[in-house]
Order: sequence, then structure tokens, then C-alpha cells
Amino acid sequence: MAAVGSGCSSAAAGPGVVSAGALEPGTMSAAHRRLKYISLAVLVVQNASLILSIRYTRTLPGDRFFATTAVVMAEVLKGLTCLLLLFAQKRGNVKHLLLFLHEAVLVQYVDTFKLAVPSLIYTLQNNLQYVAISNLPAATFQVTYQLKILTTAVFSVLMLNRSLSRLQWVSLLLLFTGVAIVQAQQAGGGGPRPLDQNPGVGLAAVVASCLSSGFAGVYFEKILKGSSGSVWLRNLQLGLFGTLLGLLGLWWAEGAAVAHRGFFFGYTPAVWGVVLNQAFGGLLVAVVVKYADNILKGFATSLSIVLSTVASIRLFGFHVDPLFALGAGLVIGAVYLYSLPRGAAKAIAPAAALASGPCTHQQPPGQPPPPLSAHRGDPSTEPFLPKSVLVK
Repeated sequence: MAAVGSGCSSAAAGPGVVSAGALEPGTMSAAHRRLKYISLAVLVVQNASLILSIRYTRTLPGDRFFATTAVVMAEVLKGLTCLLLLFAQKRGNVKHLLLFLHEAVLVQYVDTFKLAVPSLIYTLQNNLQYVAISNLPAATFQVTYQLKILTTAVFSVLMLNRSLSRLQWVSLLLLFTGVAIVQAQQAGGGGPRPLDQNPGVGLAAVVASCLSSGFAGVYFEKILKGSSGSVWLRNLQLGLFGTLLGLLGLWWAEGAAVAHRGFFFGYTPAVWGVVLNQAFGGLLVAVVVKYADNILKGFATSLSIVLSTVASIRLFGFHVDPLFALGAGLVIGAVYLYSLPRGAAKAIAPAAALASGPCTHQQPPGQPPPPLSAHRGDPSTEPFLPKSVLVK
């Protein structure tokens, strides 16, 4: 957030974002700054609302909907939405759309089948999230799910040969410590819990979800590097595989029950809200994330943890004790530190010198600033969509 209005904002700006240093004085318009704050609000609300709404619908008394059907419906709606967006890009010409899809999906079938593996993992991840949130308080899940930052970082180092700064490694250690403290608090009691909830199952599900999220995201990036195709096409392809794999998982896990009670058994307006959030939330984030740098996204994640905790106290009677507060505070700090660009991280040490005068940490002339995020470009040309609703 400091990068929005600070004198160092030009050094913190990445591709796809107008840099304050590149503009005439006073031309960093209020509209551009307003878009940043709108992006922050969207990221926070989408990140927290999905977790809270799933927790709400999975803990209501009465008939419980089948989570596998919700996963399938989200994939269907997401695929249809991407199809409509591609139709709009072709200016409503059905023939051009069909020719484009034939070329992109069938003729280039190798690229299409490359998406089968991440689609399988993402489908598994979405089902695991329902299991985890059904067995853990929303605030505990929100904190623990930040382990996906650790798994993504590790897989990036192993599969993409990326290097992490010393501050990032320290932040990952803080992240792991904070999650461990929160889980210790949960295992130690952490207040009353319903009899049908198993924290051990919830922890196993969220850890498996984080591992699958980290691997799938990095694998997705690896196989799609250098390939063409808009984010809408890639998500349409993911939706096709996701629907088929989701139906297969539905048949294997709950086929007999769904056949007996019906696909939409237990669906209420709240359940439909969860499905719509899961289907459109990630697409919405893909649109606004171009206005959000890493610092803003890290700040959004931290705010969503706070919002989930406050809402859990109000809605579910969640009890915050000192141990949970300590663990959540470490996770929030770790998320923010990890999101800092390397230039800003190096500037932390001489902060006292910076405080005595104007900003002296400038990008060398002629040298482009390092990119802050792989997801800040135009969503229509991004190689892939970050999958987490929980701010994929």
C-alpha cells in the first residue's frame, strides 16, 4: 500500500502498471489510485467471503449438499463464462469462434492435454477445501492455508530454478512457525467444536490442498511458458477437464447418494452463492490483479485473515486466545514480508537513513525495475489464471 503514494512508487511499479515516476507531476490520477483501492477491496472480500460462506453452508443444521456437485457446477459455470468472453472477443461471430476453438483445442491437442494434469490437481484441491473448511474453523483454515506460499516457493525453486531472497526464506520460516502455533492451539482445545468435526482430518486436507496448489501452480507455469493463448482459453480448457474429472470424482465418492437424492440436493441460495463465488471469484481476481502489486496482494491476504477472524467470532462464536493471536500475527507478518520486492527488502535495513530525507533508493537509469508479479499483465494475454479463489 505504501507504494501507491510514496516517492518510491516508480521503483516498485512493474509491467502493466503506470508508474508515478513516468508521469508528469500530478498526473498519477485519482482514478488510477482508486483502482488500486478497489483491487484491494475485491481481493480481500473475495478471499474471505468464500471461506466464510463455505463454512456457513457446511455447518448449517439440516440436509447438507454434496460438495462434489458444487465443484462440478463451479467448473461448468467458469467454462461457460470463458466461452462467452471468447465469443465476445470474436465480436459475436459464431463461425470465427468455432474455427478458433477447433484450432486451439483440437488441432493443438498436445497443448490441450497438457492441462489435464493441473486440472486434475485443481479439482482435487477444490474438493479438499470443502473437507478442510468443514472440519476447521474458518479463521484457522485461513491462517493454515497460507502454507500454500511455502509449497509454491519450494516447488518454484525445485522445478523452475528460481532463487529466493534471504528475507523471503526468513518469512517462510515465520510462516511455518505461525501455522504450527495455530495448529497447536487448535489441538489443545481452542474452544468447543461440533461433534461431527475432526480437526485432524481438516489439517490433513488443508496440507494436501496446499501441496496440490503449490505443485499445480508451478507445473502450470512451467508447461505453459512460451505457449500462446489467452487466460480465457486456458480456463475454458481447464473447465472442460475439470468438469469431466469432477463428474468422475462425484461418481466415485458420492455417486449412489447423488443418484438417490438428486444432483441439487440440499442446494439453498447460500449454496448457490458459494458456487457462484467459486466460479467467478477467480476470474474477477484475474481482472483486478493487474492493478495490484505484490505488496498490495500481500496486504489483501493479511486483511482477509483479520476479516475472517472477526467474522468467525461474530458468526460462529470463534474464540481468539493469545496463542492463536500470536500464530496469526506471525503468518500475517510473514505474508507481507514475502510479498516485498527485493529492492524494497534491501531498503528495510537503512530505513533510518531514508527517514531523514527524501527517498534515495532509486532504480539505476536505463535499468528496468524487477517484475513484482507474474500475474499483473492484461488478463486477456496472461498465460494462466491463478487458481485460488482464496487468492488463487
